[in-house]
Order: sequence, then structure tokens, then C-alpha cells
Amino acid sequence: MQLSRKADYALRAVAFVAQMKKGELASIGRIASERGIPREFLAKILKELTRAGILVSFQGVTGGYRLAKPAKEISFLDVIEAMEGRVAVNLCVDGGHCDCTEEKGCEIRPFFVRQQEYIEKSLKKQTFGGLGGDR
Repeated sequence: MQLSRKADYALRAVAFVAQMKKGELASIGRIASERGIPREFLAKILKELTRAGILVSFQGVTGGYRLAKPAKEISFLDVIEAMEGRVAVNLCVDGGHCDCTEEKGCEIRPFFVRQQEYIEKSLKKQTFGGLGGDR
């Protein structure tokens, strides 16, 4: 499993916003330059994060972004799924997309089910509050 560049940039952007002081907004220019994210691509990502309820956007010259809820309530899984949809290690555990003809008797499926559960649990457990920001 490899995250898309979009999901990676989204994680970096949310981590940056999570470290802002209370009441301070993160501008798109500042996020882009400090996290090394192309500005145009970042604009699309921030729009999706806002639509997903992870960020709040403020318009205008002094506008920017802040977290929509406390950093400890936003998990890595929330951000990744906002960008990519459900995370799955393979088709076998991707919510009914298994093309195996012997799904019920498949000897490798239990392994992937365990890995899927572990990855989801780990990504859900890691919040942006655990990174030092809790705004």
C-alpha cells in the first residue's frame, strides 16, 4: 500500500495547520512554501479537506485555514480517506470488490483482513493532536 502524493500532501498540510497558534490562520502561500507543496495542487487539496469537515476556510486578504475541530479529534485515517476514499491493502478486503472465486475458502484472505484491521486501527489512532498541536 502506498499513499498517493495527494494524500501525503494533505497530511503535511493538516499537520502544519494543527501547529498554528490558537486563533491564527494558515495561508495557502505559507503552507505551500513551508511544506514544499505546489500551490495550485494545494488549493485543490485544501478545498477537499474543507468539504470533508477537516478544515475551515476564511476568505479575504487576511484569510486562511484552521482546523474544524481539535487536532486530537482528527486522525490520519480521516485525512487519507478524505483524499482517497477507503484505504484497502488489496481488493480482497476492499468492501465487496474481491474477484476471487473462492473468497470464503481462500487461505490468504484472513491474513489480509488482519492487516487491513491493523492499518485502519493505526491510522485512526494517530491524531494530529499527537504531533504537538491541539487547537
